[in-house]
Amino acid sequence: MIRDILFDLDGTLIDSSPGILASFARVLAARGLAPVVALDPSIIGPPLADTLRRISGIGDEALLAKLADDFKRDYDSGGYRETTLYPGVAEGLAALAAAGIRLFIVTNKRMLPTRKILDHLGIAGHFAGVHSRDETTPAAASKAAVVRRVMADRGICASGAMFVGDTSEDAEAARGNRLRFVRATWGYGAIGDGAKGIELDGFQLLSDLITTLDSAFAIKSGKAHLAGPD
Repeated sequence: MIRDILFDLDGTLIDSSPGILASFARVLAARGLAPVVALDPSIIGPPLADTLRRISGIGDEALLAKLADDFKRDYDSGGYRETTLYPGVAEGLAALAAAGIRLFIVTNKRMLPTRKILDHLGIAGHFAGVHSRDETTPAAASKAAVVRRVMADRGICASGAMFVGDTSEDAEAARGNRLRFVRATWGYGAIGDGAKGIELDGFQLLSDLITTLDSAFAIKSGKAHLAGPD
């Protein structure tokens, strides 16, 4: 039976692309730089430093650090306010929490703007935990490592949990922790065929999916039990 759901944030619960892309454009222009790749939603997801390196084409670590500081000031002071929820997310999260399912966020996004966005959108109260790579010192090496820590700290059993995300990194984080992966098909991430998991075409369908999975495994095993991935 599903008791815990871990969610990616950008591209899964929220469309943060307008604010993020506008902030990237502003900080590059302010330093006389032009992006070397298109500033579109496909660049969103990896940690900030990795994305800045990709879009600027710069290898100078000192300049990249300055760009990162520029972005943080721009985005944290107002860019985050351009974020919106995907259809059905507000209602869906409320229903899942009311049903007694514990909800968690595991994101590459920095904790400061993550908290600001959740408060701005009015959904912070639905989550039992909000976790990011930068909440520890040193920062976690990967999203999979964050998931592993959250599961241990929160007593999450893989057989009764799932991870909902939109990228290959999300799929790998789920598989590496024996969690069932549910792919948010509306998100930013490109997913290889071998990592698709269960495809979800709308957030409002998640409750029905959980009911279907629980029923299927109850029939198969004689009790409500959700096995981890093969």
